[in-house]
Amino acid sequence: MEQRLIETIKKVLTEQPKKKKCDCGCDKCIDAPLLNESKQYSMPISENMRYHLNNQLPIHDNTFRPGSEAHVNLIHEARLLWKKGIIELQGEDKKLFENTDLGRFGVYEGEVVPLDYPMMVIETLTEAELEEEKKQPALGKPKRGGSKKFYVYVKDPRTKRIKKVSFGQAGMSAKLNNPKARKAFAARHKCAQKKDRTKASYWSCRLPRYAKLLGFKTTFSGYW
Repeated sequence: MEQRLIETIKKVLTEQPKKKKCDCGCDKCIDAPLLNESKQYSMPISENMRYHLNNQLPIHDNTFRPGSEAHVNLIHEARLLWKKGIIELQGEDKKLFENTDLGRFGVYEGEVVPLDYPMMVIETLTEAELEEEKKQPALGKPKRGGSKKFYVYVKDPRTKRIKKVSFGQAGMSAKLNNPKARKAFAARHKCAQKKDRTKASYWSCRLPRYAKLLGFKTTFSGYW
């Protein structure tokens, strides 16, 4: 009996939750962009976009390497087509494009950068940092200071200027498949109150929404 209980708890904490295919709950809709054949478009649709349309692949589940030029360009093209009504977005794609500037570009310190697109900074930890990481659980004891793991460019609605926001702790693993850890993180950091996109806390709380854009295997809507 005790062993069965242990196995049940282990399954609940590690098993990936089933993802609904649509917002309506029917599980029959396709969570992928749909081409609106009734709309006329003067520019040719790229081969990469055609591949996603033909294979019913969501834009957030981009087939290209996260951060690559092709990856960013596909997202940018998706926004243009969506704004012109050439394609219809659903599920997570629709939420991302409606609530963020994903797919748009801005200028930061003279450089053209993608907006609301979290990018991972690959860093090498020292032996001392690695030893410290082993002592402290990834989500149980978040560390202060030091370099960040991710950064994102956002448009400040007050100043209308582009701002670079760094967030996340280098070396810490994101336990996206652990429902208990996600819930604890959201409660501890009061994610429901974080609504300012120019703050690191906003992006830390919404990291699961951008998981596939960053190369993770799973994506969850909302907060942790």
